[in-house]
Amino acid sequence: MKQKFYDTAVKQEKAVLVGVITPNETDEIEKEHLEELEFLASTAGALTVNHFTQKLQRPDRATFVGSGKLEEIKAYVKEEEIDIVIFDDGLSPSQLRNIENELQVKILDRNNLILDIFASRAQTAQAKTQVELAQLQYLLPRLTRLWTHLERQKGGIGMRGPGESQIETDRRLILNKISLLKDKLKQIDKQNETQRKNRHQLVRTALVGYTNVGKSTIMNMIAKSEVFAENKLFATLDTTVRKVVIENLPFLMSDTVGFIRKLPHHLVECFKSTLDETREADILIHVVDISHPNFEDQIYTVNETLKDIGAIDKRIITVFNKIDAFKPEDHQVAQQEEPLTLEDFKQSWMAKNNAPAIFISATKKENVEEFRALLYKEVKAIHTERYPYDALLY
Repeated sequence: MKQKFYDTAVKQEKAVLVGVITPNETDEIEKEHLEELEFLASTAGALTVNHFTQKLQRPDRATFVGSGKLEEIKAYVKEEEIDIVIFDDGLSPSQLRNIENELQVKILDRNNLILDIFASRAQTAQAKTQVELAQLQYLLPRLTRLWTHLERQKGGIGMRGPGESQIETDRRLILNKISLLKDKLKQIDKQNETQRKNRHQLVRTALVGYTNVGKSTIMNMIAKSEVFAENKLFATLDTTVRKVVIENLPFLMSDTVGFIRKLPHHLVECFKSTLDETREADILIHVVDISHPNFEDQIYTVNETLKDIGAIDKRIITVFNKIDAFKPEDHQVAQQEEPLTLEDFKQSWMAKNNAPAIFISATKKENVEEFRALLYKEVKAIHTERYPYDALLY
């Protein structure tokens, strides 16, 4: 009998990306934003085949991009058999409904895409609970779109009377679930707080930075551990804490979730307990991808997020990583000017304003010993201040 073989491979969804260029943005900025969105889509498993942009004073209240641009997208989606359209901003429930009715394909906004990636990356009970809570909070105001086909009264034996519409039932169930998840997170927070108290005698450092700047690679290098690291966004969701010893001086180092521009507010709220390691650290190690053309914007995004979680006033070491991938042509300020070299940046206000600063390559192990020496110096300063009787030991 001839054996049958079935193709079990999952088809990669084809996606188009959509963004709006407002007056305070340039074409170059929007291009960089859509490239980041494409990286997010790739991380989620989608294949991006085209970008669409529209210049507007502000996003259209009904369709985000306006009816004319939406017709253009609709024609392309139909002709190229696109599976998914992803927008580079959060969409309101009415915008989502209008766009979906017009395009007749799956529609995601930036928030939903990030939530999807977080859901696929969550490993521990805490991360899974945080992601589920964020997903339900995102879903709640969008129930009308999901349940319009089920808005009918329940009936039958035992259900007579005014009844309750399906959407009201689901809203109540989701609110109950949100309440349970919040209670569960409180219990996990208490357990984590107890663990942190047990580690209180050691100086604590925390790696922070934009997503995909190399925090986990640095963690593996310094702590000689095996934290998961790959060239994708949000490779790390759960905080990992390792004990590090440099020249017989022990301290703790934690690797945290990366930040990103337009990070959904409710996602930051849900992950605040994970970011407790950042808030309670003695030293923050701010990792910057110096090879990225817009690394200055990424520094701003990280600093704003640190402000949001109340951690901006910490002692900070700035680590400019990926010097091996630095290309001067990516850092040309104007056409008539010479591109900025790595040496230019080392002597610039950027390095001086973020002092103490160090320029390294974690993958190529460049300037690693200098980084370890700087880290030792900063940790020792706090340790001897906290435990002056230990000063002679280190």
